[in-house]
Amino acid sequence: MKKVLRNDKIRNIAIIAHVDHGKTSLVDSLFKYSGFFREDQQVDDRIMDSMELERERGITIAAKNCSVYYKGVKINIIDTPGHADFGGEVERALSMVDGAILLVDASEGPLPQTRFVLSKAFHAGLKIIVAINKIDRKDARPAEVLDEIYELFFDLDANDEQIEFPVLYTIGREGVVKRSLEDENGDMSILLDAILEEFPGPSYIENEPFQMLVSDLGYSDYLGRLAIGKVFNGSVKQNDTLVCINGNGENIPLKVSKIQSYVGLNLKEAEVSEEGDIIVISGIDNVMIGDTICKKDFPKPLKRITVDEPTVSMKFMANTSPFAGREGRFVQSSKIKERLYKEAMRNVSIKVEETEDADDLIVKGRGEFQLAIILETMRREGYELCVGRPEVIMKKKGDQLLEPIEHLYVDCDEPFLGIVTEKISLRKGKMINLINKGSGRIRAEFTIPSRGLIGYRDEFLSDTKGTGLISSYLKGYEEYRGDFPVRYSGSLVSDRQGKAVAYALFHLEPRGRLFVVPGDDVYEGMIIGEYNKMGDLDVNPCKEKKLTNMRAAGKDENIILRPVLPLTLEQAINFIAEDELAEITPKNIRLRKEILSAQDRHNRKKEK
Repeated sequence: MKKVLRNDKIRNIAIIAHVDHGKTSLVDSLFKYSGFFREDQQVDDRIMDSMELERERGITIAAKNCSVYYKGVKINIIDTPGHADFGGEVERALSMVDGAILLVDASEGPLPQTRFVLSKAFHAGLKIIVAINKIDRKDARPAEVLDEIYELFFDLDANDEQIEFPVLYTIGREGVVKRSLEDENGDMSILLDAILEEFPGPSYIENEPFQMLVSDLGYSDYLGRLAIGKVFNGSVKQNDTLVCINGNGENIPLKVSKIQSYVGLNLKEAEVSEEGDIIVISGIDNVMIGDTICKKDFPKPLKRITVDEPTVSMKFMANTSPFAGREGRFVQSSKIKERLYKEAMRNVSIKVEETEDADDLIVKGRGEFQLAIILETMRREGYELCVGRPEVIMKKKGDQLLEPIEHLYVDCDEPFLGIVTEKISLRKGKMINLINKGSGRIRAEFTIPSRGLIGYRDEFLSDTKGTGLISSYLKGYEEYRGDFPVRYSGSLVSDRQGKAVAYALFHLEPRGRLFVVPGDDVYEGMIIGEYNKMGDLDVNPCKEKKLTNMRAAGKDENIILRPVLPLTLEQAINFIAEDELAEITPKNIRLRKEILSAQDRHNRKKEK
């Protein structure tokens, strides 16, 4: 029987944390301590957040690889997203590692997204080191947070080895690490020593031929498609003849043109791979995440990466408004399809499906936030398209209709609890827990249908005057909880094409909240505002004041309009009703009716 060995020259670790608990800052400090930067070198903060959107929003969206060297050991670090909508990224990352650092804010404690990612780590059988971060905060409560972490581990059925976790106390931004709160401030060597002591080197089978699981994809203008993954067994060198085993069990031949591995943030060419290392192979075009790359004479597939099913779908289509093609570089449906299929190849939690209409696609994902990030990325790349309202994906079990249910956590000031509870109950939410420690803030837990959260987050921020925290993770599927109104307001719809005029908008202000300002181009069927009653109202935003030779006694020509905040992408897709679309271009976000003509909409309503 072949022996199982470990490569002690390598450690593969992931860093798990809720959004904004200091994960990326901790990685920055590890880099600085490991000597990857000269003392006088200018280094950006949050170097792992390489995407423009990540820097803007202060969150990690895509799992990314890097490495540091310490005491002759290569430590491959994978920075995982903290948001449940990017769960596919988490599952990819955890398929490459042997241990995880759980980073928890010393004030906020473990939050829902921490729970979501940690449950995935336990499912993968990973050993955990707990780091309680930001212990320098004025409201830090590390002892209580540690108790909450133990509770979380018990809740998630951690095994005996996982419960016996070592605890470190850190100030990630300053590179401070301590083994206990009473110790003097130490440096990153304490964390690096703990990684070497607590986490095992990657295991491999002695004399087993080469096997690698593809966990990520990249692209190079010079090398073409890049397959990124962990070497489970054996080694490979340049020009070796291999096969790629895809999801259908087919063996696709390939020849390795280049092998690279991570050194710091960059890739460095390697002549031969090591067991357990994370490497990048070029030389294959049609590789997919989850495929196995192995020797031609030993085609043995590894277990594929499995991800949770999508819960939300959205319709994507080419822009068909009168302004189509004015602002985007990529406007054809074929270009949009090509981009979305490319996204599905890189992102295992996204599914793209054809519809009866050749120009439309249904994109399925984990949540509307994940789909909004894809849309924002596409518009920045120059795409112009229309999308429908996010819809949850229902399931049938016999005659029973099942829907996705979220476990929702709300943290807000005590006076706001009443309005928050009322709004959540209207959306068929049920309170299951309430924690009041007398500090003036309350933490409440609810179960709520996923469809009840679409569009609610912005409302929640308004209701709590921007001070509330809200987060959730998918609990599972339960019986359909019944209908509830998606919106309590209608739409103000332009009845003609032209330019919006201040005089007309001034007289429309009492009807509701406007989305356009004087001088904006409008067209028939475009939504120019939110009507403060149910139903839609066709209006003329281009109407000008009739001129006469009579002088006005007052200064009625000095029209002052209320300021209009431009709609964000998330607000746009959450606002639209079933018969409406969001028109997304690189320069503008507009709302419109699916049927632009008022007469055609009226006829459709009569038919129904």
